[in-house]
Amino acid sequence: MMRLRFAPSPTGQLHVGNARTALFNWLFARRHGGAFILRIEDTDFERSTRESERGIIEDLRWIGLDWTEGIEAGGDDCGHGPYRQSERLEIYARHAHDLLERGKAYYCFCSPAQLEADRQAALAAGRAPKYPGTCRALPRDQAERRVESGEAAVVRFRVPAGPEVSFADLVRGRVSFQTEVIGDFVLVRSDGIPAYNFAVVVDDFLMEITHVIRGEDHISNTPRQLLLYDAFAWVPPQFAHVSLVMGPDHSPLSKRHGATSVKEFRERGYLPEALTNYLALLGWSPGEGEELLPLEELARRFEIENVGHAASVFDTEKLAWVNRHYLRLADPVRLARLAAPHLQRAGWVGEPDSEAIEYLARVVPLAAASVDRIEQVPERLRFLFDYSAVRALSDPAIRAEASQPDARAVIAALAGELGGGVRLRDKEAFRAAAARVREKTGRKGKALFHPIRLALTGESEGLELDLAVPAIETGADRSPGSRVRPIPGARERAAAFLAQLNMNERHRPEGLQDSWPLLPDS
Repeated sequence: MMRLRFAPSPTGQLHVGNARTALFNWLFARRHGGAFILRIEDTDFERSTRESERGIIEDLRWIGLDWTEGIEAGGDDCGHGPYRQSERLEIYARHAHDLLERGKAYYCFCSPAQLEADRQAALAAGRAPKYPGTCRALPRDQAERRVESGEAAVVRFRVPAGPEVSFADLVRGRVSFQTEVIGDFVLVRSDGIPAYNFAVVVDDFLMEITHVIRGEDHISNTPRQLLLYDAFAWVPPQFAHVSLVMGPDHSPLSKRHGATSVKEFRERGYLPEALTNYLALLGWSPGEGEELLPLEELARRFEIENVGHAASVFDTEKLAWVNRHYLRLADPVRLARLAAPHLQRAGWVGEPDSEAIEYLARVVPLAAASVDRIEQVPERLRFLFDYSAVRALSDPAIRAEASQPDARAVIAALAGELGGGVRLRDKEAFRAAAARVREKTGRKGKALFHPIRLALTGESEGLELDLAVPAIETGADRSPGSRVRPIPGARERAAAFLAQLNMNERHRPEGLQDSWPLLPDS
C-alpha cells in the first residue's frame, strides 16, 4: 500500500505553499487508496510550540484534509509512532550509534570558529564550501574517549567516494548530483538533537513511507538522504519535487505579497473548499476543461506525473474567482454564521441568536453573491445596517444628484407613496410601488430608480433594488429584542431623506451650488 506523509515544523502558521504540499500528498494517497500520515518535525526546540502545532492541525482539517495515521489519529500500535520527532530522540540515537559502529559516521570536534575559517578559505580559493574532513581520520577509540571526557562533538556522515548520486524524480525526471560537492554532513548536533536529513530518513523508513512529495527547495537534500538510505541498506521512497508557490514578481510567496497563511485566508472569509480547489490548480490541471471541482473529484483525477515543474504563481484574482463560485453554492445559514463575526466587528450585530441568524441567512447571501470573500460582506450591507440620510447627503455627488428637480420629484413621490403605511416586503410590492411613482412623476428607467436608490439606501450603487428593499423591510419588521441593530424601514428612510434634502435647500444661501456644506441635525 502507498504511504505518504506531511511533516510540518510547528514554528509558525501553515503557509499556503506547505498546505498545497499537504494537499498533493493527500490527493495522491486518496487516488491510490493509500495512507496519509501527519508527522510533526519539532526538533527546533527554541521555535517549535504546541500552539503552532494545534494551529497547523486546525488549518489542515479546515481545508478538508484528514489523515489515517499520525498526530491525533493513532498508529503507534502498528509500530510506526510516536509521530513527534521530539519523542523519537532515543530512536535517532540508536541509529546514529549503528552508523558509528560500522564506520559510516564519525565524531567531529571542530569548533564553529574553525568551521567558519575553513569556509572562508574555500571561498577565497574559489571552491564551493564543504567540510574539509578535519576529523575524518581520528581513531575511533580516541574520539570516543574525548566524548566520554565531556568534549563537545557532532556526529558526521562519512560521504563515500563515488561519481554521482542519481534518482528518478516523479515530476522532474532523472536528477543527478556529483558526490565531490557533498561534504561530510552533520547527523547529530553536539546537544544530541538530530539534523533534518538524518531524522527524516530514519522516520520515513520506519514509518514505511513509499512516496515523498515535497517542495523543490528540498532537491538538494535528496542526495544526502539517498546516501543515508544506502548506508543503512534501506530501499528509499520515490521522490517528487513540486515547484514552489511564487508571488506575482516570481519570488517565493511571502508577507510582502499579502496573506500567505491558511489562517489569514480563513479570517478574510475565503471558503475552505475554494482555497483547496485553487491550491490544487497550482502546478496541476484536472483536465477535461474543468477547474472548479470538489475535493473527492480532484483526488479521483490526480496523477503526480501530470504535475508541472514550472513555477506556480499565486494569483489572488483567480482565487477570488474560485471563491465567488463557492459562495454562490454555499448554504445561506452557513454564510450567515461565517459573516456574523465580521458584522459583529462592524458593531451591527451582537452575539447572534437564532432569530438573528435567520435574518442574516436572508440578507447575507444577497451580498455574498457580489463579493470576493466574506470579510467584504459588511460593506455591501452598510446600506442596511448603517443607513443615514445626513451622511448620504454630505456626499457632494449624492447631494447634487438628489437635488435635481426630476430626482427631487421622484423622492417626494416615493415618500408620499410610502407614507400611507405600505411595506415593500417582496419584489412584487416594491415593483408595484415603483410603478405608482412612475405614474405620478413620468420618470422611468434610471431617472426613476436612481433617486429611489439614493433615498432608500443612501448609496449611488449596490444591490438590485428589488432585493435590497425587501431586505430593508424585513429587517424593520424584526422584534425590538433582536441582537441585530434596529433597521429603519423604507417609509422612514424616504421621509428622512426628503426632510434632510429640504433642510439643506432651506439653509443654502442663494446662488451657492451643491458644494455648500451640509448642516448637521439640530
